[in-house]
Amino acid sequence: MYDYDLLVVGSANADLVIGVERRPAAGETVLGSDLAVHPGGKGANQAVAAARLGARTALLARVGDDAHGRLLLDSLREAGVDTVGVLVGGAPTGVALITVDPSGDNSIVVSPGANGRLTPQDVAAAGCLFHSSRVVSAQLEIPLETVVEVVRNLAPESRFVLNPSPPRPLPSEVLAACDPLIVNEHEAKVILGDSAVGDTPEDWARILLAKGPKSVVVTLGAEGALVASAQGVSRVPAVTVDAVDTTGAGDSFTAALAYRLGAGESPARAASYAARVGAVTVTKEGAQASFPTAAEVAGS
Repeated sequence: MYDYDLLVVGSANADLVIGVERRPAAGETVLGSDLAVHPGGKGANQAVAAARLGARTALLARVGDDAHGRLLLDSLREAGVDTVGVLVGGAPTGVALITVDPSGDNSIVVSPGANGRLTPQDVAAAGCLFHSSRVVSAQLEIPLETVVEVVRNLAPESRFVLNPSPPRPLPSEVLAACDPLIVNEHEAKVILGDSAVGDTPEDWARILLAKGPKSVVVTLGAEGALVASAQGVSRVPAVTVDAVDTTGAGDSFTAALAYRLGAGESPARAASYAARVGAVTVTKEGAQASFPTAAEVAGS
């Protein structure tokens, strides 16, 4: 019996958000809205999103001993995330500088801070969390060597889900553990590198699968998503909504997908549910504040 449906290993940031009419060109200054500060970071976001959906969730991360760190811990606990694995100190809490344009699209610059100090040793010391978790999810806002150590500490029957963002080439040991590897178009092309990318998402998924993952999910924005494994490829339609802010949508999608896969759903059904979660997320401003409960998804 697992204590947790999902263990997230990843980043925790304070999101500093400014609305802009347009993004500045090089050397240009533009005026924006008042600054808003929200709890964020891909790891913390995924943990909160999963907990809001009803998953028993824990987070392994590092924050600073500062106001931003306390903001993150309060948000995690309020959502029901077990913070026993959240380490405090070593560097200031990570910060993400986010601009959001009128269409809801965002641009993000991240200062890793304490996230860069989450070490392989921290992972090795948290073995009890890994052996208590049905699914383990990670991203790449923490050091790559730490993600490698995550793979090496997985329990025999647990599932590993990776969203390689921000993208970089991945070692074969990490790729082989992914079930699934979740990428958008940009992430897919970075990971494929010099491989012949092809013209369609089906091509990207086929080539990615050949690199070792057990399954691949390609998110396609307004065109939905694609799920690929040795059993074949299927498309998941998008859910049409009026987007207000896309911040956190990918994180809520990943969290929902990981949770439902761990509950035994097929990849296509889990991805369909995750698409609905992501769609509800973009109808509200902010990251964690926009993540829906299971009841809100059911009513969407």
